[in-house]
Parts: sequence; C-alpha cells; structure tokens
Amino acid sequence: MHKHLNILASAALALTIGTPTWAQDQTEAEPLTADTVVAIVNDVEITLGHMIAARASLPEQYQQLEDNVLYDGILQQLVQQSALAQTYKDELPKRVTKSLENEMRSLTAAEVVENLLADTVTEEALQGLYDRQYGDIDPEEEFNASHILVETEEEAIAIKEDIANGASFAATAREKSTGPSGPNGGELGWFGAGMMVPSFEAAAIALAVGEVSDPVQTQFGWHVIMLNDIRKANIPTFEDVRNDLVQEIRQSVAQQTIEDVTNAANVQAPTGLEIDPAVLKQIDLLD
Repeated sequence: MHKHLNILASAALALTIGTPTWAQDQTEAEPLTADTVVAIVNDVEITLGHMIAARASLPEQYQQLEDNVLYDGILQQLVQQSALAQTYKDELPKRVTKSLENEMRSLTAAEVVENLLADTVTEEALQGLYDRQYGDIDPEEEFNASHILVETEEEAIAIKEDIANGASFAATAREKSTGPSGPNGGELGWFGAGMMVPSFEAAAIALAVGEVSDPVQTQFGWHVIMLNDIRKANIPTFEDVRNDLVQEIRQSVAQQTIEDVTNAANVQAPTGLEIDPAVLKQIDLLD
C-alpha cells in the first residue's frame, strides 16, 4: 500500500490487509452504480456509494492524491471499520448515538437547502442579479501617473524646471526620487478615486495627459507629478463574476430559507430551566 495511506485512517485503523480474495476474480458485468458492491465483510456489504461519500468528505489536501491511492486507501479503511464495528456487541454509548442524530439532522437540513437551490440558481436569476449590480454602472475614470518625491519644496521646484527644460521625467525620477517607485522611473500604475492621498489625487487628475504638475505637498514630502494616461475602468462581464453571483444567490436563498422555516416552526423551551453554558464541556455526560 502507498505510504500516504495513513492519512486516511486513525491509528486504530492502521492495519495492513491484502486485496479481498473474493474480489480477485471479479469481473465488471454490469454498469457501476452507487449500489455496486466493492467488498463484503462477514456478509456486510460495502458499496461504491459508501466509497464515493467517504472520498467527498476528505479534507481538500487529501482530495489531490492519485485516484488509485485514494481508492485503495478508502476501501481499506471501510473494510477495517466494518470489521471492527461488527465486533461491537454492547449498546452504543450516547456519544455515538447523539453524534449520529446530529449528523443525520445536519445532512437532511443540507439536502433541503440544496434541493431548493437547484430550482433557484437559474440563468434568469443570475442574469437579473448581474443587471441589477452592473447594468447601470457608469465606468469611473482611472489614472496612470508617475511622480518624483523629494524632501523639500526647493528640490521639487528645481526638478520641475529641469523637466520643463527637456530633462527626462523617468531618468530624473531614477536619479532623484526618494520614493519606492524611483527605480521604476516614478511609475505608479493605474489608480482610481480614493486610492491616493487627497492632495496628490487632486493634483494628478487636474492634469492633462503628458502634463507635469507644480510641486505638491503630502505627508510623505514634495511631489512632482506627470499624468501618463486616462481610461475608463472595466466593468466585469457576466462570465467574469458568474461564480460570485452564484454564491451570492445561494447564500441569500439559503439564509432566507433557514429564517423562514425556523420562524414558522413551533419551537419550545422548558420554562425555569437554568443551564450553565460550561456544561457543554462535560463530555462525561455522554458516557
């Protein structure tokens, strides 16, 4: 067996078994279904459905293992569990029966929600939500600018004069700017409203493309700014945000369903019952 199989079972299940002898000569005579028997342990059947459900419940990192590794490991684990479970002859303790009840309740509730979502998350619903969120948006302008940052106004004035006299903005930035963008010629890339400090933003967006500003002061120092370009921000397409729309509808419908069903339920609690919340730590009550 593969060395990674220990992740699929607890230490109590870390037993070594071979391929069941009954399966060695088995041939595939019929199409596979969830009820296809993959092993029989003392007359108790383990089906392909059991294996599929077990795989679906694995943590994400284990889902990435090779198919043959997962198949062998899951089958081994289910065989081991079945063999061990059949040796239990006493009445199951409450920690087991209560956990089973919780699991059944949780899975059934989830099935109710999933069945409802199957009828709710339609193409029409997705398109409607997209239109409401993006249909009337007027794309905002985005600006691409470069700057040279220095400590004093006098330095900034001198730099502005040099550029006005033909000096390269990018070369001057690489030589004199104290900001982190200096080595890159002062380029700041694209930004929209609210992404820069107010005085810097106001000066930048007031420029024409290719124009260089007078010195502008911020808390970082003195800036000489050049506006490189202006564009309209892209509105995401339906396909760009499809998955987000699906999740938004699913979350909204699920939450509303939970609230509606819970509010309509006849929920009662015993009067006068006082419980210290710390009692939930008393695992011994389930013995």
